[in-house]
Amino acid sequence: MAEKKINYNKITDFLFEIGTLRNMKRMHCQTLPQANDTIASHSFETAIIGMVLAKMEKADENKVLKMCLFHDIAEARTGDANFMHSHYTEMEEDKAIKDQLSSTPLEKEIIEILDEYIERKSIESIIAKDADLINQTLLQCDYLKESKDLARWNRHSMKLLKTKSAKTLAKTIIRKNPFDWFYNFSDATK
Repeated sequence: MAEKKINYNKITDFLFEIGTLRNMKRMHCQTLPQANDTIASHSFETAIIGMVLAKMEKADENKVLKMCLFHDIAEARTGDANFMHSHYTEMEEDKAIKDQLSSTPLEKEIIEILDEYIERKSIESIIAKDADLINQTLLQCDYLKESKDLARWNRHSMKLLKTKSAKTLAKTIIRKNPFDWFYNFSDATK
């Protein structure tokens, strides 16, 4: 069996395309004008949350990290559809992912991982989705900290979480001031 030739042009194009995610604001800015996060920053934060949850749930951290890092790559081609948009648009994310990853060394593995993520049957896919939701909870606590809508958002998001670790973490996040980490550091250095 002949070894498949590496297509460096395709890999380079893929990497440049993924880099565009740092320029793409998430579409919740339609209803949260103060939101300034991008798809790239969301994926990075979700991956860290996912790794923490995977450790807490004793799941495959490597798989969770990959699911979290790659779960929104299609949005480089499809854009980010918020909850409202998703009721009116056909995103064809599967097609976008297959086109993005074709002829790259990631193609088979990442497509399989993202298929597993979408099915939500494995503990890793459930954890990755919980991480995605917890990232949004952190953002809402920051963006809506002065709003009466925060409590309603938190009640809604808590219902969607599946793992015990994610539910406990979300409850802790909701009770905390987003600046406690800074105040605690400042107090400890005096």
